[in-house]
Amino acid sequence: MIGLGTYAYFWQHAEGLSLAGAFEDTRAQGVELFQICDYAPLEEMTAPQLRDAARAARDNGLSIELGTKGIAPDRLARFLDLAEIFDARLVRSMLYTPGSRPTLEEATALLRAAIRSYESAGVELALETYEQVPTRDLLGVIDAVGSDALGICLDPANVVAQLESPRECVEQTAHAVKNVHVKDFAFARQDGWVGFTYSGARMGEGLHDYDHLLRVVDPRARGINEVVEHWLPWQTDAVTTIRNERDWTRATLEHLRSTP
Repeated sequence: MIGLGTYAYFWQHAEGLSLAGAFEDTRAQGVELFQICDYAPLEEMTAPQLRDAARAARDNGLSIELGTKGIAPDRLARFLDLAEIFDARLVRSMLYTPGSRPTLEEATALLRAAIRSYESAGVELALETYEQVPTRDLLGVIDAVGSDALGICLDPANVVAQLESPRECVEQTAHAVKNVHVKDFAFARQDGWVGFTYSGARMGEGLHDYDHLLRVVDPRARGINEVVEHWLPWQTDAVTTIRNERDWTRATLEHLRSTP
């Protein structure tokens, strides 16, 4: 299933768009999945507010996925509780948070302790590929835990900062993918020819060979959701930035819908 997420509404949220407003816009674009990922207000909501948000998702015909950072027991337990409220079947996370960097052995132990509750609840936990943990190490932790409920949230754009190849990341992780983050990316020469900026690109105009990902991972045949997000830099003013953000979303949805 194709979905949108909070990172597709990054600048719109920054300018005041509510979660319910994002739900309504998602539905208006004919999308039936929304990933609430790294959305800080979620963790400040009261129990009634959470129930209202879950009801708003249902009223808009949306399935929900959740996303957080970190694998501390209280963090994973909290998001499993949130998954129950939203009837979410997947939680995306990362091994590290700004205040916590467990060793690979510690991460394995933490995940082994937490994953049984996820299994019992029928919720998958997807760890994102990103620059702070080499892909082979992340896969090593997942293999050591050995649970069908634990896998990869594939975002090949992130691993470039680890000097990894996005294509190789796709190929390494394909067997373990539970979720895909969809965005294009590119390098641009800085003024003065003194380096490059690595940032987002309008889908189909950057370096991401998404057709390769579709062939290798085969997410649609495997029932793996593809969630749209962006790395859109600020565009001098809010009106221009939000206009481009919405255009990038439309372009990405069109690209995904046009590929088998």
